[in-house]
Amino acid sequence: MAFCPSCGSTIEGSYCAKCGIPAPGSQPAAGGLAENAACALCYLFGFITGILFLVLAPYNQNKMVRFHAFQSIFLHIVFIIFWIVVGMILPFGVSLILSPLIGLAGLLGWIFLMWKAYQGQKVKLPVIGDLAEKQA
Repeated sequence: MAFCPSCGSTIEGSYCAKCGIPAPGSQPAAGGLAENAACALCYLFGFITGILFLVLAPYNQNKMVRFHAFQSIFLHIVFIIFWIVVGMILPFGVSLILSPLIGLAGLLGWIFLMWKAYQGQKVKLPVIGDLAEKQA
C-alpha cells in the first residue's frame, strides 16, 4: 500500500484521491503532462480542448484522456443546445430569471468534472458518459 508523500493518505491507483498528486514511481504521460492533468484540461475550454486532446498524438492514445475528451465535447454541445432551446421556448421574463441559475449549474458541474478528473476519478454522466465510453 502506497502513501502520499504530500498529505500522507493512502493511495489507491496512480494518484492520491485527497490531493491529486501522482503516486511515487508513476510516470507522467508522454508529452510531459500527467494523465490526471490531461484529463482535467479536457474540460477547460469545452469542446475546443476536448478536440485538441483527441488530436494531439501522445494523449489520443490514452483511453482515460480520450474518455474525458469525448465527454467534454458531448457535454458542452448538449449544454449549448439546451441553452439555445431554453432561450427560444421560454418567455423572455422566465428566461431572464432561469438563465443565471442554468449558468451557475453549468459552472458547478464543469468545476466538479475538472476536479474529479484531476483526482484520477472517472465520473460518467448518465447518457453522455455512455456515448463517450463507446467512443474512447
